[in-house]
Amino acid sequence: MNVFTSKKFDKMFKKCLQEIKEKFIERLKLFKDNKHSPIILNNHPLSGKLKGLRSINVSGDYRSIFEEKSGDIIFIAIGTHSQLYK
Repeated sequence: MNVFTSKKFDKMFKKCLQEIKEKFIERLKLFKDNKHSPIILNNHPLSGKLKGLRSINVSGDYRSIFEEKSGDIIFIAIGTHSQLYK
């Protein structure tokens, strides 16, 4: 599995607190080992205007949205629940 980030994700990631950046890196390692870890990651499909995308928990209220394309994972956004699901 190859993991990529979009320009939008990179821009949002730069604005995150260092603590959130570190948590995302931890979660990414776990994701690479078992992307469907139900308790910690809560990897789940999204609905509505984000249908076709998935989300994982990063820390507390922080989530990261990604999509799967041809076996590749592309993280497209990171932020609080309210920032991502307006």
